[in-house]
Amino acid sequence: MASIKEFQVTFDCADPERVARFWCEVLGYVRPTPPSGFASWDDYDRSLPSEERGAWSACQDPAGVGPRLYFQRVPEGKVVKNRVHLDVRVGTGLVGEERVARLEAECARLVALGGVRVRLLLADEHNESCLHMLDVEGNEFCLD
Repeated sequence: MASIKEFQVTFDCADPERVARFWCEVLGYVRPTPPSGFASWDDYDRSLPSEERGAWSACQDPAGVGPRLYFQRVPEGKVVKNRVHLDVRVGTGLVGEERVARLEAECARLVALGGVRVRLLLADEHNESCLHMLDVEGNEFCLD
């Protein structure tokens, strides 16, 4: 049986372009190249029937290492806690006050982009500190 190595993470959302722009900034990702024959994603979007315009967006790791993120418009809003979330690894190898300072600095950058700080979870006997946040549409993620 073959082992699957590639996957994408899909987000349901109201405004795929807005959420994709936020995550591009969080992760240093980029938008994929527009389809052949289109100079920009806006040109491509204008070619679609009106009900399909803005229905999805995506971003990808420019180095091709990390998973692709896909954002699809859905009619319903988010109503419960995510069952899966991303941990953005900004404090790897750091401990104590140095780790917390790094988490707080990244949190401040992401709040300026529209993210929301929820709470800092301080280290205990089993886990290092992490910072719980929400993206621009309320999807949970952690700075870890």
